[in-house]
Amino acid sequence: MTYAAAADRYDRIQYRRCGRSGLKLPAVSLGLWHNFGDDRPLDTQRAILRRAFDLGITHFDLANNYGPPYGSAERNFGRILREDFAAYRDEMVISTKAGYDMWPGPYGEWGSRKYLLASLDQSLKRMGVEYVDIFYSHRFDPETPLEETMGALDRAVRSGKALYAGISSYSPERTAEAAAILREMGTPLLIHQPSYSMLNRWIEGGLLDTLEREGVGCIAFSPLAQGMLTDRYLDGIPEGSRASQGKSLSPDLLTEETLRHVRALNEIAARRGQSLAQLALAWALRDRRVTSVLIGASSVAQLEANVASLDRLEFTAEELDAIDKDAVEAGINIWSASSAH
Repeated sequence: MTYAAAADRYDRIQYRRCGRSGLKLPAVSLGLWHNFGDDRPLDTQRAILRRAFDLGITHFDLANNYGPPYGSAERNFGRILREDFAAYRDEMVISTKAGYDMWPGPYGEWGSRKYLLASLDQSLKRMGVEYVDIFYSHRFDPETPLEETMGALDRAVRSGKALYAGISSYSPERTAEAAAILREMGTPLLIHQPSYSMLNRWIEGGLLDTLEREGVGCIAFSPLAQGMLTDRYLDGIPEGSRASQGKSLSPDLLTEETLRHVRALNEIAARRGQSLAQLALAWALRDRRVTSVLIGASSVAQLEANVASLDRLEFTAEELDAIDKDAVEAGINIWSASSAH
């Protein structure tokens, strides 16, 4: 059946300006890190993407090695884009990244001009698009001059293969340097994508201030702490969960102390008439410097439940104080090496 987007899709969600740019992003964006590889039915992926767009989600975030296998999320997204969304391409913000391992050998990861631009060409081919809206350096490379990495982003924009440049998991200091280099080149840094959640608050230690000063937007990934800030782990580790499969969430992180904090946060959510996940997303958006939160979705129902977090974004001072007591670092920032330099 031919897809026709919901006529009221732009009435359902709020959009926030990305830093000092002209671009607005939906407060909730959809990430394809998990659930869009060849291990999931294409029909399920299609249903999630259709529903997301109908709900006003215009931003879809990918990377070269999302899957599994690597590249399959981009390929599957490209197929659905061609079959369902071809008429809506100009209403979409599509992003991709390069920085982590993608292919063997010395040119298949990190931040060289060789790798970034070759990867971008491959991503465009897999998705079947002429350009992406945002192209990111997925992680800081301590062994490549920042001028080379930023020069590759500048080249991607000047060639018309990307409209904007972004970085992910850079420290406040490297973010300021990257912004200055790109500004001098004439290609402003649009956005930073850091991990951020109630159990991983590192960006409050200077990065948000840097982004505000530089006029750069912020899109928080893993705002649900890879599932820890949902009702999934309140009573232990269920079979089939990300932790039980060893997928980027180690069971070792689910300590009794951390779960005690999670359960306390769940009680606060219940008093607000929200699920724990909805509370976590609303909390991450409480600071206007956070442009958008990036969610994953394994089903349409999960997507809808997470987007419903936007129905209750207000917090009282008392609620924020109560949350602060249990929104504590839980050692889950597995991307910290990139921002340590």
